[in-house]
Amino acid sequence: MDSSDALMARFLALHPRTIDLSLGRIESLLAKLNHPERRLPPVIHVAGTNGKGSTIAFMRAILEAGGLSAHVYTSPHLVRFHERIRLGAIGGGQFVPEDRLADAFARCEAANGGDPITVFEITTAAALLLFSEVPADVLLLEVGLGGRVDATNVIDQPAASVVTPIGRDHAEYLGDTVAAVAGEKAGIFKRGCPAVIAAQDYQEADTVLCRHAQAVGATPIRVGNQDFSVHEERGRLVYQDETDLFDLPKPRLSGRHQFTNAGTAIAALRAAGFGDIGTAAFEAGLRNVDWPGRLQRLSRGRLAEQMPAGGELWLDGGHNIDGGRILAAAVADLGERSDVPLVLIVGLLGTKDAEGFLRNFVGLARALVAVPIAGQMAARPAEEVARIAESVGLSARVASSVEAALTLVGDIAFEQPPRILICGSLYLAGAVLTANGTPPV
Repeated sequence: MDSSDALMARFLALHPRTIDLSLGRIESLLAKLNHPERRLPPVIHVAGTNGKGSTIAFMRAILEAGGLSAHVYTSPHLVRFHERIRLGAIGGGQFVPEDRLADAFARCEAANGGDPITVFEITTAAALLLFSEVPADVLLLEVGLGGRVDATNVIDQPAASVVTPIGRDHAEYLGDTVAAVAGEKAGIFKRGCPAVIAAQDYQEADTVLCRHAQAVGATPIRVGNQDFSVHEERGRLVYQDETDLFDLPKPRLSGRHQFTNAGTAIAALRAAGFGDIGTAAFEAGLRNVDWPGRLQRLSRGRLAEQMPAGGELWLDGGHNIDGGRILAAAVADLGERSDVPLVLIVGLLGTKDAEGFLRNFVGLARALVAVPIAGQMAARPAEEVARIAESVGLSARVASSVEAALTLVGDIAFEQPPRILICGSLYLAGAVLTANGTPPV
């Protein structure tokens, strides 16, 4: 049998890595596979612009702490495609093994019979096929892009649909207003199913989401609307809904935005029928949650060893305007606890609003080093990123790689060892984890 890498290369050759949002092709393939989407454990379907992966990570950690098994489908991956498909097991799930992935790919390719289909659609079909064949208590299913016509939106009756904070991203596919994006995300709401709506940064997003939920007959469950609330109190997370109040530990993931994501995760689990999992599971899940590449401190590894004594190395895959704003606020919080010089190492795709992303760090970062993103044809040249950074008021330089950027930063005479944040792209984050020798597990 061909390896999954060989099959993926063939998919890319036959079905280029294009985005063509539609449900017809994947519905046809799933029918040929005898409808694996109808043979799944209860599904919690998650859409949103920012925070989807973190919210799913919290749910998985809580479920596993409670002795349950959770399948997980997320995208994109950081290092290997296998990260997208985690097969649930009691005691903790694992990334799909190579032999099972290759077999699922081969069966989907054979069933598709050469018909037109995108790479995301055929790989989503493979994931659903795998999930249908391995018992688990729940499937945590992340939308790839948008929601309404995303390939994951083939679930008729999810246990709960969740929408995390919405912002402006992928305007060419989802629309150039927050309201338009929210309308696409709300497409995952289904009649009679709970629709959990996280705290939104834009009122129009909240308005559109609630309107869509009511229009399709979903049951909206909103933060701050007497449905549930979450806030930080004396360094702890306090969650309350109509029936219970939980005083929980601070989430392990860094940044105040993770309180929102953790609260949304708890609300989603309770809405989906897992409310009796127990306080101990919530506590352990928040303490043990792991989600690589999201404000992750790299304290060991090859790149970490390049840091000057006393310096800090952080990594985040945030890449859109609102993700940059959230990231800048989180780094500012770090600065309040330890006021050291902040230096950014940044790589960006040409499809992203570089000016909007970088403007968030004006007045916060002392310097920026722009780097290329190897292997990504859509990446902005480092020189262009540096010019944009200079245009918004950041002091910028260029380096040929992250390693070279770390050397360059080490030569700058700061009054204290710097805090270095590598950011701007999940593709860059994956390359950094590989170079550092600390890929996701």
